[in-house]
Amino acid sequence: MSEFESPIQKSPAIYSLLPDSVPCCADTCVLHSARSCRCSVKKKRAMRSGHKSGSGSLSKRDVTRDLTSIADLLPPDPTLEKLRQAARKCRACDLWRNATQTVFGEGKPNASIMLIGEQPGDQEDRVGRPFVGPAGKVLADALAEAGIDRSAVYVTNVVKHFRWEPGERGKRRIHKKPRASEIQACRPWLDAELALVKPEIVVCLGASAAQALLGKEFHVSRDRGQPVRSSLAPWLVATVHPSSILRAQDDESRQLQLRSLVDDLKGVARLLAETSAAR
Repeated sequence: MSEFESPIQKSPAIYSLLPDSVPCCADTCVLHSARSCRCSVKKKRAMRSGHKSGSGSLSKRDVTRDLTSIADLLPPDPTLEKLRQAARKCRACDLWRNATQTVFGEGKPNASIMLIGEQPGDQEDRVGRPFVGPAGKVLADALAEAGIDRSAVYVTNVVKHFRWEPGERGKRRIHKKPRASEIQACRPWLDAELALVKPEIVVCLGASAAQALLGKEFHVSRDRGQPVRSSLAPWLVATVHPSSILRAQDDESRQLQLRSLVDDLKGVARLLAETSAAR
């Protein structure tokens, strides 16, 4: 088991939710200057304009207001349902403009296992629930085969809005990987979910989720299935996103990749059993 410690990129918007031992990261804290903050695409435009107001540029005050918009939405006595309702109004990045709705996490409020993906897909965006499309079916099947009750876990994404581009004929919405700035802008919602659910094990589905929580140096292909000590939860485990299995070249490859995902999830089930027995 790895002793790699995950970097904390905590937003001041959730100071009251997170443990006192979790430090603030000056590089991403919205209390610090826009020049040291990497939280927003608008910040970059403001830096290029020298924080001057007028002529379509953004002032430092505008940048701060944009970065703290989630802080304005977070309820004083948060619950998952209150957060879900508040997230519907989130405008912390521009993804809301082309998305149908915010897709917040769902599941058992005190789940021992939290599964975190990248972002909602086309069907999730239309329905408003995470992992209800083809990738969600793959995940449900893999969880069942691994002996993990789907209704006993909590599922969410690092980004709550669907980022997409039109297909060649404009009839399909094609998934696009979220930008780092969009992941960071959405981070307070994920941190609030983690603080409320308090899972024993966090499972990152895919590279975007794993690197958002463990840093860019983490590689799913190299470190998948290996339990990692984390400040976000006692254990964090990364594996592939179920959508990658759907993109397999043939049925044989698809079955092999599915088997690997199931093996990773079986390892999560064993880790949870060991953790519970050690109490």
